[in-house]
Amino acid sequence: MNTANKTKTVVSDKLKTIALLIFLLSVPLFSGCTDWKKKYESQLAVSKNMEGLLLRERTEKSQLAEQNQLTIDDLQRQISELNRSPADATGFGQGYDVRFDPSAGTITVTLENTLLFSSGKATLKKTTSKELDHIQSVVKQKYSNNPIDVVGHTDTDPIKKSKWKDNLELSAQRALTVVRYLIKRGIDEKRIREVGCGSARPVASNSTSSGKAKNRRVEIVVYIR
Repeated sequence: MNTANKTKTVVSDKLKTIALLIFLLSVPLFSGCTDWKKKYESQLAVSKNMEGLLLRERTEKSQLAEQNQLTIDDLQRQISELNRSPADATGFGQGYDVRFDPSAGTITVTLENTLLFSSGKATLKKTTSKELDHIQSVVKQKYSNNPIDVVGHTDTDPIKKSKWKDNLELSAQRALTVVRYLIKRGIDEKRIREVGCGSARPVASNSTSSGKAKNRRVEIVVYIR
């Protein structure tokens, strides 16, 4: 083999070697690119999924807000134009003390303490309360997504021969008893809370026995705005 041919062979071998090295070096690079591409596509899919969930949540909240506003408007129309009582219009029915406040967006069902508790006690008189069961049924059927407060109230008579420190504590414990009762029967604990007001929010004079009886009460407040 002459010198020219030898030179061509050496150059060709070197080129082959370089080409092989380039190929070997590029394999992990391309593999890495493939991995990064997969990770990117995966993250993009997750991002799009999150965007979809957020959009659906916003839509549901918007629809719920519209439904609640329509409920307020409908209740106002039924009460003012059709002369229905708040008890009938809201679905709780006759025999229940129901107030509807359109400006606050609340429905308040009031139960006298004599229906639920003995004097100075925070334990329900009976294992089952038909009044609370009825309220739970209406709430579940008509107001299943609405926040609820259970508010306990007392008169101004001081606590006597009781384990409670004062009326505020007694009212809070009574509210908590009602909340636990409703949760046990299917009300979502995330949307119900207990509030104790003691004697701070009377609806009648505490100077008479009849007024005191009205002040001793439990209110179930449903928020529809």
